[in-house]
Amino acid sequence: MVAAVEIADFLRREFPQTKCVVEAVGDGTSTVSHEITAGELRPGGTVSGPILMSVADVALYVAILGKLGIIPLAVTTSFTINFLRKPAADRAIVGKCNLLKVGHSLVVGEIALYSRGQDEMVAHAVGTYSIPRGPSHDKASQKI
Repeated sequence: MVAAVEIADFLRREFPQTKCVVEAVGDGTSTVSHEITAGELRPGGTVSGPILMSVADVALYVAILGKLGIIPLAVTTSFTINFLRKPAADRAIVGKCNLLKVGHSLVVGEIALYSRGQDEMVAHAVGTYSIPRGPSHDKASQKI
């Protein structure tokens, strides 16, 4: 399993545009957060959908990196999100991911999104990543 600090360093280097913070990485799990700013709110004072989708996608990617190792070319192939309730505009969005299936070429995970400190989910997502074939994949698949 790859440590949270190693994944956070990788994300800072390779994805400097993300505001997501890696909070925890487990065996097929992750928790990430994203502090909300006024520029990320849509009319009505709610967090924009693209921000919620981004947090979910990063949480899934982090769980995969934690399980399989740093695989830069793993990519999203499918992503579905259900918006359940209005997120708090003044709280970070927290994404908690659990991997459901880790195969040789595809990984499926689900992500629960919350406003920090609140118990009810604001959104639920399911995503699939494609894992590239090659030497880095062969090493990663041996860890499963």
